[in-house]
Amino acid sequence: MWIFDSYFKGCVKLWSRERGLERISAAYPPSFYMHLKDPQAHWEMIQALENRFRVEECSFNSIFGTFEGHRIYASRKVAEKIEIQTRYAAELYNVDVRQDQRYLAEKDLFPCGNRDESRFSPDFENPLSILGMEVLGDPNFPRDISCVQVLNERKQRFEGPEKVVISDLLEFIKVHDPDVILFPYADTWVPLVVKKARRLGLDPTFSRSGFFKSMSSKSYWSYGKVNHKDGAMIPEGRVLIDTAKSFVYTEGGLKGVLMASRLSGLSPNLTSRFTPGTLISSYEVYEALRRGVAVPFRKRDAEGIRNISELRASDKGGMIFQPEPGVYGNVHQIDFTSLYPSIIVKYNLSPETIDHPERTGFLASVLSSLLNLRIETKRLKKTNKDYAGIDSVLKWMLVTCFGYTGYRNAKFGQIQVHERITETSRELLMQIKEMAEDMGFEVLHGIVDCLWVIGEPISAFKEAVEKETGILTEVDSYDWITFLPMSDGGGAYNRYFGRLDTGKMKIRGVMARKGDTPEYVNKMQQEVFEVLVEAKSLEDLRRIEPKARQVYRRYQDELDDADVKELAIHKRVSKLNYSRRCAEASAVQAHMKQGFPLAPGMEIGYVIRDARKWEVDPDRTASKFDAGYYRGLLEKAWSEAAFVFR
Repeated sequence: MWIFDSYFKGCVKLWSRERGLERISAAYPPSFYMHLKDPQAHWEMIQALENRFRVEECSFNSIFGTFEGHRIYASRKVAEKIEIQTRYAAELYNVDVRQDQRYLAEKDLFPCGNRDESRFSPDFENPLSILGMEVLGDPNFPRDISCVQVLNERKQRFEGPEKVVISDLLEFIKVHDPDVILFPYADTWVPLVVKKARRLGLDPTFSRSGFFKSMSSKSYWSYGKVNHKDGAMIPEGRVLIDTAKSFVYTEGGLKGVLMASRLSGLSPNLTSRFTPGTLISSYEVYEALRRGVAVPFRKRDAEGIRNISELRASDKGGMIFQPEPGVYGNVHQIDFTSLYPSIIVKYNLSPETIDHPERTGFLASVLSSLLNLRIETKRLKKTNKDYAGIDSVLKWMLVTCFGYTGYRNAKFGQIQVHERITETSRELLMQIKEMAEDMGFEVLHGIVDCLWVIGEPISAFKEAVEKETGILTEVDSYDWITFLPMSDGGGAYNRYFGRLDTGKMKIRGVMARKGDTPEYVNKMQQEVFEVLVEAKSLEDLRRIEPKARQVYRRYQDELDDADVKELAIHKRVSKLNYSRRCAEASAVQAHMKQGFPLAPGMEIGYVIRDARKWEVDPDRTASKFDAGYYRGLLEKAWSEAAFVFR
């Protein structure tokens, strides 16, 4: 059966699209495993559990081996009370896994595919009917709903009084009954529509059962910055994707969302709302459950006991060779394909193999299939763009799998694994640097998983690297490339741009790549790069400098008449209270004065009205701007691009 929605509601509920629309209910009571090193010390508790719940003596597997214990058919609340009763001596497993995910794994089923096909195939059918819709209004200030546009083979609008629009929309959904609704800012508009519909006595037909599952909004730290996750109302029996806010949909489209479901064992409603890190963690959990490996509730092995000398000797991160700022011709960039997951697989790294390398590592085993799929989609997308979305989702999942090995709450992570990966990557980069120099290449720059070199033939170097390391690589060749300087004069590690031999520009770290650069400034720098791409050599660069400079001057001259909306700066706020005056502090205050609901991690847009006093206006109401401030931004963007002429 082709499952497109699953959840637990007293029993496991599955919605399938194999022979028409099917709704399946399966009894599946919650249960978890308990292991006690000294069961006799807790015999009274065990006896009390046996009197109240179904309790079975059993053995179960973890990645570290087989344990003797009990399977207790009870909820998470009971598990938490057991922890308190035993003073956290009880080791508990499968407590917080999703019941529907566990059911599918144990029954060898998965969403968005049939049992007899491979989960890891990028070629799969999609039998779901799709409806696109959009509320024409400001999602930052959702109020009256007076115009909705739907796309179902042809565009159609519902306009008029709010009650009529909502009634017509819900009736349209009921009649056409789509399996998937693609809806920008759905997680903002749907709760409002449902609330208004219920107040008007209308059936909220977004859900096929009439019920919704709620996800709470939250702010959280990730990789050193604050992010915000919006709340959501998720319908039952229908896939609702917020196309404006879903990272997975933005990167991979609908097929990427469905692929993430196949891999993780979660419904598309969840995979479209989760981060790549949560997806890779869910994939590992699904694979563990499918293989009969119990998932720990609390981490007990986040880091083993080490003495101070071991801590000092432990690896601290990836390797970087600092470049010399300048412009270079005929440069090659060689990249390892998915280096960190490749290291995990090749070197059999997993928490249980650190002290027992002879074992087959769980992480290495489960990531192997994912890595092979990424290699396949990366190859396929070169000739067929239909695979680009799946490849992008896989890329981000594999990128985060490394970070999760060092995350203290990761189910299958351990800091020693994290350190072993970075240690190995450093040794590999040093190894290929020495190989390059031995083969007569000049090394310009290196960062973690890639190396920039000058020399020929690059094909021979690529072949030698792959043979020596056992890891696949890709090569980008530049007609010319520029490494920009840092403020201290040294070369920046991740700020460069250059013309590839394919005739395209590759740009990293400059203002046109930053999310907080105003659109007007971004357009100017992008237009300069469009001029630079005409230069096929270092000599051509000198010739086209006047043409590039003309672009910069035109934008400076036309700044006073620029559309103020194009001067908005978009930033993610890390906090709501600031100890000093700055643009972000003023922007937060301005948004709150206008009644904009803010939380740390949310993105806001603002226009600088007076840079000396840091007076700003929210982008939706801004009418004036500080021309001097924006001239400075244009100059900064120009100086980045113009470094190529020095």
